[in-house]
Amino acid sequence: MYSKKLLLIPVLCLFGALTAQVYNLVDPNDPGYAESCTAIMVGKAASTDGSVITTHSCDGFFRTWLRFEPAKTYKPGELEPVYWGLLRNEEPHDMRNVEKKGEIPAPAQTYAFMNVAYPCMNEMQLAIGETTTTGRRELVNTQGLFLIEELQRIVLQRCTTAREAIQLMGKLVAQYGYGDAGECLTIADPHEVWHFEIYGSGPGKPSALWVAQRIPDDHVGVSANIPRIGKVDFNDSKNFMYSADLRERSQKLGYWDGKEPYVFWKVVSAGAKAYAIREFFILSTLAPSLNLNMDGEELPFSVKPDKKVSVRDVIAFYRQTYEGTPYDQMQNLKVTQTVRSRDGNEVTETITSPATSNYMSNDMRNLLNAINPGAVERQRTIAIVGCSYSQVIQLRSWLPNEIGGVAYFSFDNPGQSPRFPIYTGTLSLPERFNVCGQHRYRSDAAIWSFRETNRIATVNWARSRTIMEPEQMRLEEKLFAEIPALEARAQALINEGKTQDAKQLLTTYTHDFASICMLKWEEMKTTFWTMFARGF
Repeated sequence: MYSKKLLLIPVLCLFGALTAQVYNLVDPNDPGYAESCTAIMVGKAASTDGSVITTHSCDGFFRTWLRFEPAKTYKPGELEPVYWGLLRNEEPHDMRNVEKKGEIPAPAQTYAFMNVAYPCMNEMQLAIGETTTTGRRELVNTQGLFLIEELQRIVLQRCTTAREAIQLMGKLVAQYGYGDAGECLTIADPHEVWHFEIYGSGPGKPSALWVAQRIPDDHVGVSANIPRIGKVDFNDSKNFMYSADLRERSQKLGYWDGKEPYVFWKVVSAGAKAYAIREFFILSTLAPSLNLNMDGEELPFSVKPDKKVSVRDVIAFYRQTYEGTPYDQMQNLKVTQTVRSRDGNEVTETITSPATSNYMSNDMRNLLNAINPGAVERQRTIAIVGCSYSQVIQLRSWLPNEIGGVAYFSFDNPGQSPRFPIYTGTLSLPERFNVCGQHRYRSDAAIWSFRETNRIATVNWARSRTIMEPEQMRLEEKLFAEIPALEARAQALINEGKTQDAKQLLTTYTHDFASICMLKWEEMKTTFWTMFARGF
């Protein structure tokens, strides 16, 4: 039997876990509430196939509707609105609590782009990941026109390269002001990837403090809610870009003395440590030869991985809870059980309690620590139940733009959910993708096909993972086995001048594969209710 100390856990957790984890999706009192989003960048010489990769896990209470917005044309003199409040509306047409903050001149032509809470990819293989970073609150100036997600949308509509996007954002915030908190964008095209950090300019006329640093082609970088850009080389235009008055404004604000080397993360964050567990885990895992440790003030800004990195390696990082490592928060949750072996003898074994998991609610974590102080040492894992969606975007210079960019997308917790591909040439997305599932339970919202199943699975993760994880990997194997032929067929159509047919082929595959994923997770939901609804 289980040790007495943890006997009460299954009784207390069944419907409490469902209530806490399904309906209270994000707890503002959680010490990790500000730890939202993880982004990984891979240079073309660091990847196994020469592609550039940028990613984003949208961790927090953000909208989950998405669609591919078509290209637009404007007449001379027309203006384009800039909005505040689009991160949490329920459907694309829902303008409740959305404010038109201002307008800017519209371009003659825009590019089609993938519209998620933080817009992420356009038809020209320009892609953007995002993480909110900590920093000085006094730098926020809400008189600025742009929030970060609107900057992302504008550059995806107007730009084709990472450098062009950074330069345009710099011009826009200099002219109209930046009104958001500290943010990092990981901006990529098929040739390079940049780490861009931006903050407000403090009181007075709104502008911005920003720096962009290029990830070396043979390196991998990480952003996980902490400013990471260190010493800025103002003479290296190949690898750095920055706001025109960066040094003058920093000195005027009293954040830099003008004598010490200019270290951006110290200027904008009041000297707080420049990394935490996620940055350390990813960089140290990729480059164990560097013998990185958690004790120093800084980690390398980026690392050259000991082995080249595939897109599936990056996808795997988004399933990470550090299980089996010294940072596994489950390592103290061991119980003993007695089982009968095949020869009829009773055997006592020690296992991790099946009533707990790295996806446990805050209430469960607090309960365990109340029963046994120090039982759970909380870690901010990469995969979390508070994730709205995530994407791993791969950009490939040797393919036509319609095929070269692909976002491997998943709803909800990336440690539990499957992924499906969305190409730069996509014409449309499934109808259920047009509905956000954050405000209430909606069977017509795609995310609930995954979220409900994922939460029920955590009632007894030790049992349900033996069903869910193999299915997650089966679908991933199926996807990566099928897409070479799919892409070859699409490229052949483009070579024949049938570009629209190629786009339709890719779009149909996305619809079909997403449907397979949703149906499988809904099927598993029934299985898990059968397993757990009686409370055993």
